[in-house]
Amino acid sequence: MDQLVSLARRNNALDLNPTVAQIDITTNGSSWLWAVFSVMAATGLGCMVWGMKMSRGERTFHYLSAAILATASIAYFSMASDLGATPIRVEFLNGAFVGGDGLYPTRSIWYARYIDWTITTPLLLLELLLVSGLPLSTIFVTIFFDLVMIITGLIGALVQSRYKWGFFTFGCVAMFYVFWVIWVPGLKSASHLGAEFKKSYLTSAAILCGLWFLYPIAWGLADGSNQISPDGEMVFYGVLDLLAKPVFAMVHLFSLRKCDYSSLHLRSGKFSDYDTDFAGPTPRSVEDAKRMEARGHHTGVLPNSTNAPANTTTTGAGATTTGTNDPHGIIGHDNFNNVNTNAGNPGIEPAPAMRQTNATQ
Repeated sequence: MDQLVSLARRNNALDLNPTVAQIDITTNGSSWLWAVFSVMAATGLGCMVWGMKMSRGERTFHYLSAAILATASIAYFSMASDLGATPIRVEFLNGAFVGGDGLYPTRSIWYARYIDWTITTPLLLLELLLVSGLPLSTIFVTIFFDLVMIITGLIGALVQSRYKWGFFTFGCVAMFYVFWVIWVPGLKSASHLGAEFKKSYLTSAAILCGLWFLYPIAWGLADGSNQISPDGEMVFYGVLDLLAKPVFAMVHLFSLRKCDYSSLHLRSGKFSDYDTDFAGPTPRSVEDAKRMEARGHHTGVLPNSTNAPANTTTTGAGATTTGTNDPHGIIGHDNFNNVNTNAGNPGIEPAPAMRQTNATQ
């Protein structure tokens, strides 16, 4: 404990970076921010290492969590160093004094925090909504309204007059739309993925929505009405951020351990990223293709091209072709007199996605 006190006393960030407003943080507030920064950075590093130990198809949520925590770490480093703020005159005094010039005092508005939220809140929503199985169109529009919520909060904080509460209202409306998507179509969609996904989604949604509901209250007390001190603001937001980011990440990742990732279809669409696909083995190089072709595997090369041996019969999912090499040597152009196909398009090799569909029929 004495070491922590000694470390806090050595914090000279405010000496190197003087405060910019009359109502601003103190050294104690800066020390608290350094503590939050340490937790964010350590947890983010842990998520990254944890993700690297997972199989390639199961790293999505670990990397999203690592990105969220890395961004938050940079934001808290900035605020702990007393950087990333601008002075704005308050609307309400609440114990502060009017200056000799008759103007209300200024308070620091931390735009670094809003930049953090502009990046991390969409990623948090993505981390949650990917578990729901919602269509991408719904996820995109939800992220849009999330950005409306953050940006209107920033604009409102930068406004001195009572018009700031208009922006606050816009942000709250956007927030409630996000909540509606999470709890109505999101929950319904997650239920179709199975009991484990529904349980994980419910847990994470309850944590995220419960905490996000408190952020407008913190905004109203700090940036909005100047009711609490900047140090109190840092403690309020810091506790919320610790719960909404490191704690949420750990709960979310542990709850997904029993879920079947393949149900989410988060695998890359690049066939070259994987050794196999649904239709069978996929060559990883030209040499692999030649070896597989010699063993009779279908590699996607039509027998009537100059790349295939003469009088070769190749059987693929839903198509059979037999013939001699095309004298023109053009892949995809067959000798139609010798070609018989069930794909309904003679002489044209089905696309990989079509091969997958035919293979499962």
